[in-house]
Amino acid sequence: MEALILFDGVCNFCNSSVQFVIKHDAAGYFKYAPLQGKNGQRILAENNMPISDFDTFILSEQGRIYQKSTAALRVARKLNGLWPLLYVFIIVPPFIRNFFYGLIAKNRYKLFGKKDACMIPSPEIRSRFLD
Repeated sequence: MEALILFDGVCNFCNSSVQFVIKHDAAGYFKYAPLQGKNGQRILAENNMPISDFDTFILSEQGRIYQKSTAALRVARKLNGLWPLLYVFIIVPPFIRNFFYGLIAKNRYKLFGKKDACMIPSPEIRSRFLD
């Protein structure tokens, strides 16, 4: 299976990030599911993660779960163009990377806004979404 990105489906920043990944993932490696959806909730529960805290970005890849900055860097590594170069930041200790990740995550609604419901993908990309 391709890798699965779980994201906050009502977060404008998160939705924009998913659109960015779709645009730069020519191989179609990633699939997507909102954390609030059936598949997102199932994966959270299976991994003993909170099912109502959506302050994280999760990548499920090859049977492993990655969160926060590690997930984002692993996604960047698979994108077209120069984006894989960002993976060099994996050498920065996670507590430092995740500090900055946390600042954005905690303020994402204030900075970028929020939708009332999860985004509805266009017909062209619908097959890449699980929920």
